[in-house]
Amino acid sequence: MKLKPPVELKNASHDETRRQLLEAAGEVFAEVGFRDATVREICGRAGANVAAINYHFGDKENLYLEVLRYAHGKALEKYPPLLGIEEDAAPEKKLRAFIHSLLLRIFDKGPTAWHGKLMSREMIEPTGALDSLIEERIRPIITQLWQIVAEILNRPMNDERVRLCSFSIVSQCVFYNHCRPVVSRLVPDQLPQDAASIEKLAGHITNFSLAAMKHFSAAKR
Repeated sequence: MKLKPPVELKNASHDETRRQLLEAAGEVFAEVGFRDATVREICGRAGANVAAINYHFGDKENLYLEVLRYAHGKALEKYPPLLGIEEDAAPEKKLRAFIHSLLLRIFDKGPTAWHGKLMSREMIEPTGALDSLIEERIRPIITQLWQIVAEILNRPMNDERVRLCSFSIVSQCVFYNHCRPVVSRLVPDQLPQDAASIEKLAGHITNFSLAAMKHFSAAKR
């Protein structure tokens, strides 16, 4: 049987109601994780009847997957992987843009700050939704990074060193987020706080990575 829209949602557009549920669910999932999030809490924040999730998404599991897709899509819409630089740009310039974009998504503030927090939580406490997210969204982006690194190293994209360097680059970026409590206690002013400090960190990670890859390029295969 096809579910009917909850009474209080009849006057709201289908798309807007769905968006409100995604936003509310994203905040809750980011705060407490998938397992501890409740349908009642999510619907309460969205101002919707508890039947709304079943009507729009089927169940909590599918809602979570849609939230991950929504958050990732919104983050990439705001900060594209290469920040709109020209396609024929030098690979070193592309690498800096890629790193800068990733850091901007990680440290984004304001109403969309839960996007980065949600993705970080999923990396630490992966759910079954991660497989779909990797194939649909993450693999195309990491492939883009592999292409850049392969060009810098002058090696095939499937070369192990290309993959290792790429993962090392991403690791430098996520370190400042995953280890935020430690970094904030050791060197408080080292954590990115604004656009300028994020750009500065992007420059450091880029230069550090390029220096390492220059060494690898000069080494014997």
